[in-house]
Parts: sequence; structure tokens; C-alpha cells
Amino acid sequence: MDKFWKSFEIEVIKYTEGVHEIDFQIDDSFFSHFEENEIAEKGNLTARVRLNIGANLIEADFFIKGTVELVCDRSLESFDYPLDLQETIIYKFGGEEKEINEEVFMITRDTPSINVAQLIYEFILLSIPSKRIHPDYKNELDNDDPSIQGGFIILDREEESQKKENTVDPRWAALKNLKK
Repeated sequence: MDKFWKSFEIEVIKYTEGVHEIDFQIDDSFFSHFEENEIAEKGNLTARVRLNIGANLIEADFFIKGTVELVCDRSLESFDYPLDLQETIIYKFGGEEKEINEEVFMITRDTPSINVAQLIYEFILLSIPSKRIHPDYKNELDNDDPSIQGGFIILDREEESQKKENTVDPRWAALKNLKK
């Protein structure tokens, strides 16, 4: 394991029960260690991991704040995109090491350390919008109204059914007047 991956190891075995905080600096070199990285290649962020170590589990709260450099989909200009996010991962003590779901991992009581580099990377990527538009071009020729796509108006199905309910066939309207 090289020096980079080792720098994102949290030696959980040395911490006692209670709350502990560890800070990690995320810079351009961080992104270069991940394959398939086409979204963000540069950044300047701080990741704070707050560990709340209990008798049966470790709750790890991730606070990531800073900027990542993105390329605008429209102009191909680079721009800094601000990030300020919080995520939580639970590490439960059990008989083996395995991932239970996206937010819960099982580790053994004698697991010496957990590596948070991949988690931090995934949290950053998941917080980046799929449509990356430079702030200077955000309002120019870009209608952010979700009901208009490609020049076509997309009606909400619920809204459309309400309109149908509210419009009464004139033949039935005459029958409603008979009840009165």
C-alpha cells in the first residue's frame, strides 16, 4: 500500500469510546489516484471525519467542504464548483468484514484501521451535478424549468389528470342541472 492510501487510514483500534475528529486535505493529487476520473480532476477541499465510537458500532460523520474544478458542458471552460456536504457511515462490530448496504459496513473488533479515501471520493462525485454549467452561462439560453425539455412542454401526469377531472363534458353538465 503506497503512501497516499496510507494517509487516509484511520486507526480505529487505537481510539477509545467517545467522539474523535480527523481532518484530511483533498487536493489535485487526491483525484489522480482514482481510475475512471472524468468528472473532477482538481480540487481544494477539507474532509473532517467525526468518529463516535460506541460499544457496538462506530458512527462516522463526514463533513466535506471546498471546491472542485469542473469543465462546463456548454463552453468547455473550467470553473470552481463549491461543495459543502455531510454524509454518515456506520461501522458495526461483527464476526466478519463486509458491506451490509451503502451506509453500513461490518468490521471485526480487531480491525486495525479503516480507509476512508474511496468513501470521500464517492461522496464528492455524487454531489457533483450531472449537468455542469459555468456560472457565467447559467441563465443564458438555459431554461431550468423542468416542464420544458427540448422545446416541448412536458405536463405532469397528476396535473394533467386534474385538468381532465375539472373539465366536464357539456352533455353531462346539463344532467347535473336536473338534480338541482
